[in-house]
Amino acid sequence: MSEHTNEQRVAIVTGGARGIGAAITTNLARSGVHVAAGYSSHREAADELAAKLIAEGASVSVHQGNVGSPEDCLRVAGEVLELKGRIDHLVNNAGITVDKTMRRMSVDDWHAVLRINLSGAFYMTKAVLETMIERGFGRIVNISSLIGQTGGIGQANYAASKSGLFGLSQSLAQEVARKGITVNCVAPGFVDTEMVAALPEEVLAKLLKGVPVGRLGQASEIARAVAFLVDDDAGYITGSVISVNGGLDM
Repeated sequence: MSEHTNEQRVAIVTGGARGIGAAITTNLARSGVHVAAGYSSHREAADELAAKLIAEGASVSVHQGNVGSPEDCLRVAGEVLELKGRIDHLVNNAGITVDKTMRRMSVDDWHAVLRINLSGAFYMTKAVLETMIERGFGRIVNISSLIGQTGGIGQANYAASKSGLFGLSQSLAQEVARKGITVNCVAPGFVDTEMVAALPEEVLAKLLKGVPVGRLGQASEIARAVAFLVDDDAGYITGSVISVNGGLDM
């Protein structure tokens, strides 16, 4: 456990204003962590979430940036360090999809998804790693996906990016294990978000038939898994993948 446990922790959550990211921001902020919620283009959603949580007495700041840009990642990390003087947690949640079969997928479609989902986690981690090493404490959680474990038709780029996070996490976990830093993945299954809600009713019904618990996951359930992994007492868990998928893949 870190010697700084009585001080307020500071977390960066990329894509922290909507969907699963908003649930992670909310959970951590309500637990007393200062959350720097990153967003790329949905400024209104970020401001609304921050205002709501601040009204509750939580500590939140919002930071615009594209995780696919290493320069933006360095800038956002700098903003948080200037504001709070520390970065304890990083949740690499930002991600996109460009679903097409391999025959229809362009080179640009491939690189667009890999740049945000996988390279973005690398860029953001690079931006915060030295300050974590200097303090001798850090919690890094990469939000992967069930699709990274099973693959998915029309999702070769997305599956590759999410599977890549496993290798990234396990390799870095070994590199920084003796420096007080843990690195883990959370792999959600089908979660009740805007993207899933937009699926045709018959497609959703077919999906639910395959889920042993018989329902979609809730974003708050993913957030609780993240909160567990970033806790000070989770220091013996590193290089792990926590699946939150209702038993869909065991």
